[in-house]
Amino acid sequence: MVCRIVLLHSAIYALLFFVLFKIPYFRTSIKEKDKMSTKFTEYKGLDLPTVASEVLDFWKKENIFEKSVTTREGNTPYVFFEGPPSANGLPGIHHVMARAIKDIFCRYKTQKGFQVKRKAGWDTHGLPVELGTEKELGITKEDIGKSISIEEYNEACKKTVMRYTDVWNDLTEKMGYWVDMEDPYVTYKPKYMETVWWLLKQIYNKDLMYKGYTIQPYSPKAGTGLSSHEVNQPGSYRDVTDTTVVAQFKVLESSRELLCSKFYDYISSKNLQHYKLSVLDLDEVYFLAWTTTPWTLPSNTALTVGPKIEYVLVKTFNQYTFSLTNVVLAKNLVGKQFGKGFYESKDLTDFENYKEGDKKIPYQILAECKGADLVGIRYEQLLPFALPYQNPENAFRVISGDFVTIEDGTGIVHTAPTFGADDAKVAKEATPEVPPLLVLDESGTPVPLVDLQGKFTSHMGEYAGKYVKNEYYEDGEAPDRSIDVELAIRLKEENKAFKVEKYVHSYPHCWRTDKPILYYPLDSWFIKITEVRDRMFDLNETINWKPKSTGEGRFGNWIKNANDWNLSRSRFWGIPLPIWRTEDKQEEILIGSVEELYNEIEKSIQAGFQKENPFKGFEIGNMDEENYDLIDLHKNVVDEITLISASGKPMTREADLIDVWFDSGSMPYAQWHYPFENKDKIDENKDFPADFIAEGVDQTRGWFYTLHAIATLVFDKVAYKNVVSNGLVLDKNGQKMSKRLGNAADPFETLAEYGPDATRWYMISNANPWDNLKFDLEGIAEVRRKFFGTLYNTYSFFSLYANIDGFKYEEAEIPLNERPEIDQWIISELNTLIKDVDGFYADYEPTKAARAISDFVQENLSNWYVRLCRRRFWKGEYAQDKIAAYQTLYTCLLTISKLGAPIAPFFMDKLYRDLTLATQSEKFDSVHLAEFPKHVENFVNKLLESKMQKAQTISSLVLSLRKKEMIKVRQPLQKVMIPVLDEKQRHEIEAVSDLIKAEVNVKEILFLDDASGVLVKQIKPNFKTLGPRFGKDMGLISKEIQGFSAEKINQLESNGTLELVIAGKSITLTIEDVEISSQDIEGWLVANSNGITVALDIVISPELKKEGIARELVNRIQNIRKDSGFEVTDKIKVHLQKNDILEEAVKPNVDYIKSETLTEELVFEDSISDGIEIEFDDVQTKILITNN
Repeated sequence: MVCRIVLLHSAIYALLFFVLFKIPYFRTSIKEKDKMSTKFTEYKGLDLPTVASEVLDFWKKENIFEKSVTTREGNTPYVFFEGPPSANGLPGIHHVMARAIKDIFCRYKTQKGFQVKRKAGWDTHGLPVELGTEKELGITKEDIGKSISIEEYNEACKKTVMRYTDVWNDLTEKMGYWVDMEDPYVTYKPKYMETVWWLLKQIYNKDLMYKGYTIQPYSPKAGTGLSSHEVNQPGSYRDVTDTTVVAQFKVLESSRELLCSKFYDYISSKNLQHYKLSVLDLDEVYFLAWTTTPWTLPSNTALTVGPKIEYVLVKTFNQYTFSLTNVVLAKNLVGKQFGKGFYESKDLTDFENYKEGDKKIPYQILAECKGADLVGIRYEQLLPFALPYQNPENAFRVISGDFVTIEDGTGIVHTAPTFGADDAKVAKEATPEVPPLLVLDESGTPVPLVDLQGKFTSHMGEYAGKYVKNEYYEDGEAPDRSIDVELAIRLKEENKAFKVEKYVHSYPHCWRTDKPILYYPLDSWFIKITEVRDRMFDLNETINWKPKSTGEGRFGNWIKNANDWNLSRSRFWGIPLPIWRTEDKQEEILIGSVEELYNEIEKSIQAGFQKENPFKGFEIGNMDEENYDLIDLHKNVVDEITLISASGKPMTREADLIDVWFDSGSMPYAQWHYPFENKDKIDENKDFPADFIAEGVDQTRGWFYTLHAIATLVFDKVAYKNVVSNGLVLDKNGQKMSKRLGNAADPFETLAEYGPDATRWYMISNANPWDNLKFDLEGIAEVRRKFFGTLYNTYSFFSLYANIDGFKYEEAEIPLNERPEIDQWIISELNTLIKDVDGFYADYEPTKAARAISDFVQENLSNWYVRLCRRRFWKGEYAQDKIAAYQTLYTCLLTISKLGAPIAPFFMDKLYRDLTLATQSEKFDSVHLAEFPKHVENFVNKLLESKMQKAQTISSLVLSLRKKEMIKVRQPLQKVMIPVLDEKQRHEIEAVSDLIKAEVNVKEILFLDDASGVLVKQIKPNFKTLGPRFGKDMGLISKEIQGFSAEKINQLESNGTLELVIAGKSITLTIEDVEISSQDIEGWLVANSNGITVALDIVISPELKKEGIARELVNRIQNIRKDSGFEVTDKIKVHLQKNDILEEAVKPNVDYIKSETLTEELVFEDSISDGIEIEFDDVQTKILITNN
C-alpha cells in the first residue's frame, strides 16, 4: 500500500513546481544559451528528443567520444568486444536494447578512469547475406556457377551486405551508442580473413582438425550443412504436426522358424507356462517399427532392438486390410499400440468371429523373449526401390543398440544409416556392418535417395523429383498430399502399415531459412571440440555470467556435452577453407597466411601446375591497406589456385567455406590483423581477453560459444571475463515482435517521439537485461513523465531561484555539520546512493542502478527534500541557510547527472553542463569526461536516514488516509496517534515530529506506549513468502498465525522475528511472512506499514475549518498570481468580495495569508466587477489582484 501511496504523491509533487512557480510543463522548444553565460539556463519545457539532438551536435563538434578515449591515455584499459551486426538487414527496437546495455558499462568504466576503446564491426558473410542476395537476384543456389558466375555472385553479396550501413550508423548515433564507426573491422576484408586462416592453422597443427563422412544437420533450402550449435539456436526446434507410421516389416520365410524357436527357447527356459507353445506354428510374422519421418522408410536397412528389453509376439488383425497377422514389439508398449480400438482376448471364437467393420479388434499375446534373441533375424525390404550399392546382403536384419528405449513407439527402431547419426553409428558397429542405402548416380558417385535440394532421386520411381518435405516447395506449389502421406497410403494398401496417425513433435529448423532441416551424409571438416570441451567447461567456470544461471545451465551444460564442430559450408560467399589436397587425399596443406599462399603458388608455377600468381603485385610484409586491397581471398579466386604437394602432385582446394560463426568468434584477433600486426594487443593482454561483452541469449549457441571455443583451442584462455546475456524484446502482451503481426516497434519513430534517454531508461529500469522485456510505449511515456519530468522540474526550480538570488557556488563550502539536519539527511542518502549505484554498475546490474537513481530523484530529492525546503529558497536573506540549501541541491543534481549518465547520456550531459557552465565548479567539457562520484563514508548518517524514513512512511500513511476520507491536505487536522514499539522508535519519530506535522498538516502527534486498549490489530499469513519457504507445512503455519494473540503480534512487530514450533519443527517467522493491519476506531482512521501504525483523528473543529479555508485561499491567490504574469518577487494587493464564511476564516489567519502570498494589503469589498470568481468548500466569491 505504501508503495502505491508514494508513487501517487510523487506524481502530484512533480507538478507542484510548475503550478506554484510559473514553470510551464512539457512544451517543445528549448532556449539556446550562451556558453559563457553566468546564469543557470532556464527552459520553457521538457523536450527530450530536442535535448538529444542538441547534445549529439555538441558531441560531434567537440569530439567528446574521441576525448573520452584520449583523455584516459595511459590508464588501465577496459576491453570491450562489439558483436558485429550484419548490415544487409534493418535494425529493430531490440537492437536499441542490446546496444544500450553495451553502452552503459563502457561509459561507466570511462567515468571510473579506465580507457575504453570500442571498435565497431560488420559481420559480412554467411547465410543471411547469401539468401538475401539470391532473393534479390531471383536465383537459387543451383544457378550459381551456371547462369551467374561465382565472381559475379560474390560481388553482388559484397554490395548487398553493406546496403543499410547508413541506417545502422544513424541509429547508433541517435540512440547514443558510442562505438568507433570510423575504423570498423569488416569480416570480408583480406586482413580479417588472413587472421582467420592463421587461427585455423594453429588448430590444425595441434591435430584438432579432421575430415569425416558423417551424418550432419543439413538445410536443403540454404544448401549447406550446419553445426550442432546452429541447430540448437533458440527457436530452432519447433512443434510440428507430422504423419507418422507404425510400419510392418515382414520376417523372411527363411528366418521365421528361427524366430519361433527363439520365443520357444525363452518361454521354456523361464518356465512361462501361461503361454501355449502349440500356437507358434505361424504363417506370417512382422516386426513393428514407428517413425515420424516416413520419407526415410525407403532408405531403411536395419531394425534395432534393445538387447535387454522384453519383446512379445502378438496375434491380431490389421486394421486397414483386416488380415490376421502376428506382430513383434516391446512388451511394455503393447498398451500403447493396442489401445483404443483393440481388446485383449484368449478366446479363439473372438478371432474366428472377427470381421471387417467390427468396432473392436481382438489381440492375444502368444510369447515373449529378450531383444538379444531377435538379433540376426532377417526381414523383407519394406519399400524396394533400390538396394545399397555395397554389400546389400548385409542389409535388412535385426541388430542391437543400447540407445533403444521403451518410452514411445514400439521398442524397435527403424534404422536408416543414411539419415541418422545414431542409425549410422549402430549400423557401423554391427557385425557384419549394415550398409547405408546409397546408390550410384550418373557419374558413379554414391548418393542417398534424397538429393541436396531435399528431393527424391530418379531411383524412387513415381516419387522421383518430389520434395520429402512440403515446406521445401515455393509458396502455393506444395501438393495437397505430402510424401509422408503418399507413402503411408501405399503402406496401408500393401498391408505394411499397422497404424497411421498425426503426431505433434519437436523438429529442428534452419536458423536462417525457417525451413525443416534433414540429417544427411556429408563429407565435412571438423574441429575436435570433444578433445577440449572439458577445458572449455573449466574455463567457463571462471567467467562472470549475468545471469549466472545461463552460464552454469544453458551454456555450461551445452559445453559439457558439445560435439565436434562441423566447420564445412557448401556455399560461395564466405571465408574459404584454406586446405589443398591431392586427388588421392593422401597429402594436404593448410595455408595460414597470404605470404605462405603466395610462396606456395610460386612453387606451383615453377612446377607447371599454376600458370600465374593471382596475387602478383602484392608486396609481402607490407601491411598498408592499399597493399591488401590488391588481393581477394574469396572462393572465386582461391578455387583457381593449384598447389604442389611435397611429393610433386597437384593439390586443389577443398571446395567448402568455413562456418560463418568461426568468422565471428575470430574477431578478438582478426579485428587487429593479429599476429601479422598488433601482436602486443593479444600477447601482452592489452586488448584481450575482453573485460565485457553483451549480446542476446541466443548467442550461447553462436558468438558466445565460438569466441570461447577458439580462445580455448588456440590460446587456452577465456575470450571474455564478464558477459551479459540479454533477453528478448517482446510486445506489451508478451508476443514476439514481427512485421507480419503488425506489433513491431520502429526504433527511429520511438526515438523521435520519446527521445533516446527515456527509451533507454525505460528499457533498463523496466526489467533486468537478461529477462524478456514486454515493450510498451506507454511505459516510455511514464518514465518521461515521472523520472525525467521530476528531474527537469527539480532543476527548473533550482535554476529559477538560483538566478534570482545570484547563486553561482562562489561562496565557501558550508561544512555539512553546520547545515540543517534535512541537508545532512539528503547528503547522507546521496552518498548511500553513490555507493549502491557504483556497486550495481560494477556488478553489471544496470536495472538496480536505474531504479535506485529514480527512487532517489522522485522520493527523496523532489518529493521530500525540495518540497520541505522550498521556503528556504523563496524567503529569507541570502545568508548561510539559503546558501546551504543551494549548495546541497546543486550537489545532488550534479551527482545525479553523473550517476545517470551511463543510462541517459544526452539528458544527463545537458544537466551536467547547465550546472557546471554557470558555476565553473568542474572543468570537464562533458559529464562523460568527468569522474564518477566518490562515496564519502563520513557523510553517511544511518540514524538520520532511519528517522527520515519513518517520517516518510508516517507521512505517506496519513496522506493515504486523507485521500481515503477525501480530506484535502490543505485542511488541518488535530492529531495523529502513533503506537511505538520501543524507546528507540519513539525518539526517532519525536526527532522528526515537527517535519511530519508540517508535511501532513496536523497539529499534534500523540505517542502510545501500549496501544492494546485503543487499537485492535489483525494478522494474516503472507502466502507468497510462506509457500516457497515451508511448502507442505504452510497450512499448519498459516493456522498458527491466524491464532496469534495481541501480545504475539506485538512481539513479532518489535523483534522482526518470532520463534515457533510447528509439528515438532522449530521455525523462525519473519515480519515479511505476515500481513499486520489495524481496525479503524470511531472518529479515527487507521493504517500501517513497515512496522509503523498511525491513527488519524478526522474530526474537524470550527477553528480547523477556518484554517483550511485560509489555506485554500492562499492556493487560489498563488494560482492567480501565476496566471496574471506577476514575477515571483512582486508584492501585491488582494481585493476580496465580501463573504461571511470567508471573512470569519481570514481574520485569525490574515498574517499567514499575507506572508505566503507576498500580499501587502488584503481588503474585503462589497462588490468587485472585474474580479475572478473562486469557489471552494462553502465559499463562493470574487478576487482581484493588483500591484501594490
